Amino acid sequence: MKILNQMFGHGDGHGLRTNRRQFLQSAACGFGGLALNGMLGARAASVGSIGQSGLHLPARARRVIFVFLAGGPSQGDLFAPKEYITRKHGTAIDSPVGDDGQLRVGVAQFLPMAPIKPVRPRGQSGMMISDLLPHMAEVADDFCMLRAMVADNKAHFPAALQFHTGHIAEARPSMGSWMSYGLGTENADLPGFVTIHPPGDPRTYGAGFLPARHQGTPLRVPRNEKELAIENLTDPNATADTQRRRLDFLQRSNQRLLDHVGGDAQMEGIISSFELAFRMQTETPDLVDLSGESKSTLAMYGVDEGASDTNGRACLLARRLSESGVRCVQVTMDGWDHHGDILHALPNSCSKADKPIAGLIRDLKQRGLLDETLVLISGEFGRTYWSQDLSGTSPIEKHGREHQQESFCTLLAGGGVRGGCVYGETDDFGYKPVQGKVHLHDLHATMLHLMGIDHEKLTYPHHGRDFRLTDVFGQVIGRIIA
Repeated sequence: MKILNQMFGHGDGHGLRTNRRQFLQSAACGFGGLALNGMLGARAASVGSIGQSGLHLPARARRVIFVFLAGGPSQGDLFAPKEYITRKHGTAIDSPVGDDGQLRVGVAQFLPMAPIKPVRPRGQSGMMISDLLPHMAEVADDFCMLRAMVADNKAHFPAALQFHTGHIAEARPSMGSWMSYGLGTENADLPGFVTIHPPGDPRTYGAGFLPARHQGTPLRVPRNEKELAIENLTDPNATADTQRRRLDFLQRSNQRLLDHVGGDAQMEGIISSFELAFRMQTETPDLVDLSGESKSTLAMYGVDEGASDTNGRACLLARRLSESGVRCVQVTMDGWDHHGDILHALPNSCSKADKPIAGLIRDLKQRGLLDETLVLISGEFGRTYWSQDLSGTSPIEKHGREHQQESFCTLLAGGGVRGGCVYGETDDFGYKPVQGKVHLHDLHATMLHLMGIDHEKLTYPHHGRDFRLTDVFGQVIGRIIA
């Protein structure tokens, strides 16, 4: 992407539609040879590594939308209240965690903290969902809730990296990149993996050692018609002829270098990226333009409704991209890191996410897409059922909650999972799984399984051995599959 940025420069977005059309018209002849190569390369890329011999398994889902609640939402406040914790609210208890050697900042004593709002049974399934999420509560029977999810690190960056790539430290391929590599794309004019408002760590959507074309394409929701959803896709300050000659020159130069070195994955990725960028100029502007959506659809997502507007646009854009053939779309919703004043901070975060997420589920269902689209909603970990006081002197009403990777909640919907299913349980302290424990590797294995991929067979040779998303771990969670 850095080379792509250097090639196109930094424009302010003025005249994008006119330049795009002029560029395509003038490039039709002079770019013919490269266009042919691009189409052939696109067809090869669209097949994916397992496409030639067919899927490993019957696929229940064709695509994935991952809504990442960055920061770690509090499962005790939103999905999994504990009677013992509520009863002991504000009363010091003995440590429920034992001497595990972990530093717990702001936890001088263990003070159970009840949910800040009621958490009630919803739908026919009776799934527990907070009053803070009234719209998600209305689609409770479409969710499958994993209540004993487990990760391996309690710091944000390693935990987020593990959720996205399966590893807490290395630059491994992200799960979206693995899906793109394994299955290819359903639309040769769009990437196989798009990340909307991506996390700060580019490794979370990187391709790692996979071919570069499988990395996530960063995209943001334009706030106005002058903003570009994808940086530097075009240069509005250059004429159509200039853009054509730049692309023509760069592709010829890159191809000569590739022929000289006799094959190089990174160079092939660069060539593929330029060709994809050229094709994307015809698709992306229309996809990110939400003006054609009905008022009822925009209202369903909470677009133009203050707090929910940005996330609503992002979720609607995720649906449009998925519907157009993007294999994996990630939407990041920040603001869930509540170390203090969770009483006021958590409702604010929920108001930004509740309607967009529920709208996404409803919209997919109405369009007949939910059954073949796997929706994943989760943070990198959860939060403790006891309070955290970083000041050391605040009343419990001002406290927050500490990170908790030992157990947390994840939601799934569509794509072959059982709606209204609650799987897993933790102890009375909401700390340790007592049944239905699901590690991140198990979640990744199950996601690939639903996409028709055996997680043990989707491998890539690197540094003398075969690597996979689940490393040497992972069990498919059969009981949540419909």
